[in-house]
Amino acid sequence: MLKHRSILAAGLLALAAGAQGQDTDPVRADKNMIRAHLTFLADDLLEGRETGSRGYDIAAHYVTTQFLQYGLAPKGDQGSFLQQVPLRATRLVQESPLLELSSKAGTEKLAYLDEYMTSGSLLEDRSAAAAPLVFVGYGIEADRLQHHDYAGVDVKGKIVVVLSGKPRSFPTEEGAHFASGEQKREVAARHGAVGMITIPTPGSEKAVPFAKLKEYRYIPSMSWVDKNGVAAHQQPTLQNRYTLSMPAARKLFAQSGMKLDSIYEQVAADKPVPRGDLGVSARMASQSTRSDLKSSNVVGMIEGSDPGLKNEYVVFSAHLDHLGQVKEKSGDNIFNGAMDNASGVATLIETARLFSQGKVKPRRSILFVAVTGEEKGLLGADYFATNPTVPAGAIVANVNLDMPLLTFDFKNVMAFGAEHSSLKGNLTRALKPMNLELISDPWPEQGLFTRSDHYMFVRQGIPSIFLATGMASFQKGEDGAKQWEHFLSTNYHQPTDDLKLPFNFDAAARFAQLNYNIALEIANAADKPTWNKGDFFGDTFRK
Repeated sequence: MLKHRSILAAGLLALAAGAQGQDTDPVRADKNMIRAHLTFLADDLLEGRETGSRGYDIAAHYVTTQFLQYGLAPKGDQGSFLQQVPLRATRLVQESPLLELSSKAGTEKLAYLDEYMTSGSLLEDRSAAAAPLVFVGYGIEADRLQHHDYAGVDVKGKIVVVLSGKPRSFPTEEGAHFASGEQKREVAARHGAVGMITIPTPGSEKAVPFAKLKEYRYIPSMSWVDKNGVAAHQQPTLQNRYTLSMPAARKLFAQSGMKLDSIYEQVAADKPVPRGDLGVSARMASQSTRSDLKSSNVVGMIEGSDPGLKNEYVVFSAHLDHLGQVKEKSGDNIFNGAMDNASGVATLIETARLFSQGKVKPRRSILFVAVTGEEKGLLGADYFATNPTVPAGAIVANVNLDMPLLTFDFKNVMAFGAEHSSLKGNLTRALKPMNLELISDPWPEQGLFTRSDHYMFVRQGIPSIFLATGMASFQKGEDGAKQWEHFLSTNYHQPTDDLKLPFNFDAAARFAQLNYNIALEIANAADKPTWNKGDFFGDTFRK
């Protein structure tokens, strides 16, 4: 880990590099600038940039000074670069969780951390529920896909048991929407459920092993709060939500009349699963400590050159926060988030520099937004998209940069969401002169379309893409797919996501240049981006 003196070195490097190449046309991305930003943002001094922490505030101040240096106009609150985001945090009292299963066979108390996980409530200091269990398959209602897990099942006043994920036949990105925890909780609450237990499938357990969950038990959950002080997107009647391990799921179904292995066979065959009362009841209880805090989005603008189009805005976003420092963890306990997402923020800043120092001016205005709270549920992006600092309806597109893997000489890219709007055309045109290609989602089971900040713009009806490096390399023998696999299995959301990773800063410069080209394509196009005809997200969220 680099020591704190690297902060000064990074700052001097950034200033020195900023003085170069100002008359170049076309302007070119500078790998040393990106390295400088990364060196600062992923340093131990910032203690993992936890949302609402001093380390995060230092990072936000750094981005502010970069925007100021490059002449961006402040577009935060009251003439500043900062948009304050009011937040509420909750921590589970680790000794408090209780989960008991009861049936004709007797009562069994499950073991917290080994057999189940839960988190704190944002609405209650003490949460409790005791009710019969009803299995509702995936817990999804999707008229468009003719899937209705709650049809003919009464869950009012009961605790629903749901499978993780979605049917394999669902379209990847529409399926990610319906499989999201927030969507499932909303549906369960609408039907009158008082609690929810999520059980894994073999596929979901492989993708996100239960054992990984307990590593994050000390990291607080958060939500932004509205002007009335109410936490956003919470279901007051559904504060009791637990996740079981695979062995615990087997214990639950062993007391019921349904066979879990048979259900898993139906899941594997992508066939409908049985639903109904399980003949088992559960008692849940937990305690939480809650607190209010603030964090900031950083918003800067390159004003458009066209007298009419400058009132339309293209948003480039990247989340500035990471998981912070877990003091309860021994050894290296700082989650520096070098790749996730100091790499995205460094790219964002460098793209802003290219516009500020280049001779080609965008016709539409471009907003560069470093958002807070992504790791806590896309909070900063949700707050900004819901409470924009520009006129409502004026944002025409979002390009989101989250964890581009900058360790190999990438020759293709992923753009989650590109298939849903005309942004795919903008992206394809930007890729062509750089000899880069667009590939489809390589991890459809991960549901990534709903798991990064761009999705908050989608929910406001704004065409959006989530851009990352792809799977192939220009270098013979260099396997980008294996590098992704290694990073995700070894470094993702771990203290090892730090500056010791083998960054390829030539590739980082190429990625920044690509983002500049994409921004020009969108900002200078005669027509603003549109949803494809009949697209699910366009039809669902279009304002």
